[in-house]
Amino acid sequence: MSASSSRTPAQAYAASRERTSNPKLAEFAAELSFDLDPFQRDACAALEEGHGVLVCAPTGAGKTVVGEFAVHLALSEGRKCFYTTPIKALSNQKFADLTARYGPKSVGLLTGDTAVNGNAPVVVMTTEVLRNMLYARSSALDGLGYVVMDEVHYLADRFRGAVWEEVILHLPEWVNLVSLSATVSNAEEFGEWLVEVRGDTTVVVDEHRPVPLWQHMLVGGRMLDLFAGDGGDAGDDQQRINPHLVRRTEEVGRVHAPWHNPRAKGGRAAGARGPRFKPPSRVEVVQRLDAAGLLPAIVFVFSRAGCEAAVTQCVRSGLRLNNEDEVAEVRRIVDAKTRDLPDADLTVLGFWEWREALERGFAGHHAGLLPAFKETVEELFVRGLVKAVFATETLALGINMPARTVVLERLVKYNGEAHVELTPGEYTQLTGRAGRRGIDVEGHAVVVWQPGVDPKSVAGLASTRTYPLRSSFRPGYNMAVNLVERLGARQAREILEQSFAQFQADRSVVGLSRRLERNHEALAGYAESMACHLGDFPEYAALRKQIADREKALSRQNSAARRAEAAASLEQLRKGDVIAVPAGRRSGLAVVIDPGLDPMGEPRPLVVTEDRWAGRLSVSDFPAPVAALGRVRLPKQVDIRSPKSRRDLASALRETGIEVPARERRRSGADDDAEVAALRRAMRAHPCHGCQDREAHARWGERYHRLLAETEQVERKVAATTHSLARAFDRIRALLADRGYLAPGADGEQVVTEHGRRLARLYSESDLLAAECLRNGVWDGLGPAELAAVVSALVYEARRDGPFEARVPGGAVTDALTATARLWAELEADERHHRLDRTRQPDAGFAWTVYRWVRGESLEKVITAAESAGQELSAGDFVRWCRQVIDLLDQIRDVVGADNPVGKAAGEAVRGIRRGVVALATS
Repeated sequence: MSASSSRTPAQAYAASRERTSNPKLAEFAAELSFDLDPFQRDACAALEEGHGVLVCAPTGAGKTVVGEFAVHLALSEGRKCFYTTPIKALSNQKFADLTARYGPKSVGLLTGDTAVNGNAPVVVMTTEVLRNMLYARSSALDGLGYVVMDEVHYLADRFRGAVWEEVILHLPEWVNLVSLSATVSNAEEFGEWLVEVRGDTTVVVDEHRPVPLWQHMLVGGRMLDLFAGDGGDAGDDQQRINPHLVRRTEEVGRVHAPWHNPRAKGGRAAGARGPRFKPPSRVEVVQRLDAAGLLPAIVFVFSRAGCEAAVTQCVRSGLRLNNEDEVAEVRRIVDAKTRDLPDADLTVLGFWEWREALERGFAGHHAGLLPAFKETVEELFVRGLVKAVFATETLALGINMPARTVVLERLVKYNGEAHVELTPGEYTQLTGRAGRRGIDVEGHAVVVWQPGVDPKSVAGLASTRTYPLRSSFRPGYNMAVNLVERLGARQAREILEQSFAQFQADRSVVGLSRRLERNHEALAGYAESMACHLGDFPEYAALRKQIADREKALSRQNSAARRAEAAASLEQLRKGDVIAVPAGRRSGLAVVIDPGLDPMGEPRPLVVTEDRWAGRLSVSDFPAPVAALGRVRLPKQVDIRSPKSRRDLASALRETGIEVPARERRRSGADDDAEVAALRRAMRAHPCHGCQDREAHARWGERYHRLLAETEQVERKVAATTHSLARAFDRIRALLADRGYLAPGADGEQVVTEHGRRLARLYSESDLLAAECLRNGVWDGLGPAELAAVVSALVYEARRDGPFEARVPGGAVTDALTATARLWAELEADERHHRLDRTRQPDAGFAWTVYRWVRGESLEKVITAAESAGQELSAGDFVRWCRQVIDLLDQIRDVVGADNPVGKAAGEAVRGIRRGVVALATS
């Protein structure tokens, strides 16, 4: 029976009304093989009515349908639509989807290294490409009607998030913006900002998962529901943790000690109870899921090495998840996807082992994987030919790879700096992959239990719905010169004030402002309570506070001076000197065994006291300078560990007849201070000094001054938050003006210089350093391989901090890298002076590798040489860094011109890099 014939009269009437009020939506919906959800319908209707839209919905809910409707509207209206994504893989995926629907003539693709049909009415692109178009005032923007920003929550990314806000702020006002976001808890706040900067925007929030999600924990060999009741994704039962799970984890936790790898350092912990708990192996986890009918699954491991080890373990175990027909289909797809790989590179790429694992039905997926391998894994998984994928969290970033089940091995991941616990937002993003719409009735999330993992904390991650979107926007050098060039400094400051970052900062001030209001009311009350009929008591209280502050300052000064004097006196002591320890447990006479002089610190003399104690004293043991009271003749070697030796020394001390001098009373520095004396005279002469209620008034005065200090601190915080981005922009402009990238204009406004226009076209984390290198000619005279090696230092960043010292080619490369490092040091000093974020130090760890590659060496030689030098470099990493070097070299060639010697070398270097596996990844 057709969908239309099964409708109720009410549904038919509603459909008829929709065709009348939203004809284009009705036309679009009729082409779909499924009915639109209410949130999709609401968002599409708002878009057809001319509103911008923000759609926040869980992973897999179908947000992209709204973006596809924007494409439909643009084509029907004869206008353009740009569909932006955060990563190239997602751009490729969306390009393929839209091409299949609208044909190759209507759809184009623009990423950092790929351009296909860029003048098409619908163009899929990475967000950075659109940002660069806006700054360059590209003619491609003519006729643009819609921009879809997929995964717009990326604006929270601390490295790239600013690009999303730049696009939103600079898009022409006639362009309708479609923002698609994962579920965030402050969607309304983000929507209010979009209304402020883009005009009318409809916010559509849907927290309902189209496929219910069941939460489980795998404890040993048993899989138990996390929540009591039905264990589903919604309802009050979610708040009740399964008591059987709690009881089981407590029982296992009592019996077993935490599992440690027996090959790890340190061995078994002392006093560990019972046998160690060994979690199920990855092979056992997959077998358990297979037996329960819960495949295909994504197992998040959070480590590249862990992903590769998991695949190896599965192969060695003999595990097979595919039948013979599926194996044949896998081989056909693998051959088609990898036919362009050079045969000579297959061994070093680990091709045969990778293919064997795919044929068996499992694979790894991480950032170090060759792009061709990664795309093959994604296609096979979507087709159901790979049943288990061991992945790092990068798989959760937008790629359309839903599974029936998601497994989390741990709830801790390495974020590049430290091991940190997963946040509720990250847990939701990862487990959101579970449950394939239209295929699965329900999805499943499984956490592998280990001792120390509390089911309550897992339940908290699973049920928390508070993960706000926080802006990471901040101005940079390239952004600054582009803003000044396009808008002028004054209008640029106004644009920065409109950013989501400033919007959120200003909102945070609201609470502080209320606190200031309360404080000012309290201050008025305190002032009233300390009012005195004899005179101005606040003035009198201020005098008392000045005296107290001055006495404290003098006390600190005197303490520092006495410590310095004591340290100087200790430096004069010699072996055999008899001294007096004035106070403390060691007080009395002592003989110096060793002066303990330290050229890098304060002296710490080794002494034996008359009580036979031996040890070192410090400056803190002497509140006043110490002087030798006499001497004791000591043997050449004194063994202070010997009780007899200490006893003999203590006896010799007593026989000297020296007595401990009486301690002098220390005078306060305030007694002789003229300023304190003058303040005391003023206080005694003040009319309020004679008030009978003086001390009661003074207590109110102390409260007043304490609250006043707190209020001033809050006011400073408010001032620092308000206009913070504009002030940072001013500091950046000051540095750029000092270095000649900005100059005073005829009307007093700053203008961009020739060097500044170069900087405006360099989009790199080290944009200003690259511009300085070009400006100072430190890369002049370099050949293609040499230039690639030096430029790589501005983009490469080692995955781990460590003692690894990069090997670099000698001669011109070493000289150019040294000159680049010198310019970086000068720039960093300037940044410190202007209180700006520091430019990252150049890292030459990829220089030798890319140098050899440009010179034509084989992939096997290049990778093997890097590994033998102690460098961790996978084929995927190699391709990724090569692509980033290509990107910066392309920019350098465009900035200086292809006829310039540096530009010519950059062009030749790009051609030298773009071969073999690198060419395959950038085609």
